[in-house]
Amino acid sequence: MAKTKTYGHYCAAARALEVVGEKWSLLIVRDLLQGPQRFSDLARTLGGITPKLLTVRLRELEASGVIDRDEEAGRREVWYRLAPAGEALRPVIEELLVWGVEHAPLPGPGDTVNPRRGANSTVTILNRRKVKPAQPTTWSLRLSNEGAPAIHFNGERWSRVPESDPSLIDLTIETDPPTWISLLRSQGDDRETYLREVRLTGDAAHTEEFMRLLSAPGQQRSM
Repeated sequence: MAKTKTYGHYCAAARALEVVGEKWSLLIVRDLLQGPQRFSDLARTLGGITPKLLTVRLRELEASGVIDRDEEAGRREVWYRLAPAGEALRPVIEELLVWGVEHAPLPGPGDTVNPRRGANSTVTILNRRKVKPAQPTTWSLRLSNEGAPAIHFNGERWSRVPESDPSLIDLTIETDPPTWISLLRSQGDDRETYLREVRLTGDAAHTEEFMRLLSAPGQQRSM
């Protein structure tokens, strides 16, 4: 399958898009940023891509030096991991996540929302906006019935952590994806409206801190 994106002139941005601008290419990089994946893992988490097209994109990215194949003698499965050039795309993916939360259309009724990706976007936004609780804390983010990934603040930064023992969760946040994204992108009185549509389960201190941290500037509650 031939590449469709060739721009016919030299520009560093154009050249970059010729390498990773094909449909699905950056999303493959996005998923591999979470760690090495098998073909079957990528096929499952990407959703909507055909095995044939996934094979083509993986070969293209490998040929361009974006990903590496990890093969071992006697092992049936091939693992894919990011090469240094692929890892260097991390800030690009993070910028796209931020832009998507702040400007792209909200999820529609037929859109599948992967809960882990929702958590990853939330982590990126919270770190970008320097949302810092007073002490380390773990939140469980339930945006669908398919799981509730946990995000953890270690005192400096947020990260996604494996779904852990419920006793280790300080606060469970339940809402639907459109409301959650609307909350993250909202300002002023609109943010207060969306906050009221979020269900929180946790003790009073963690609930109040969440409300303070997510309130609009100028409307933050005292602890």
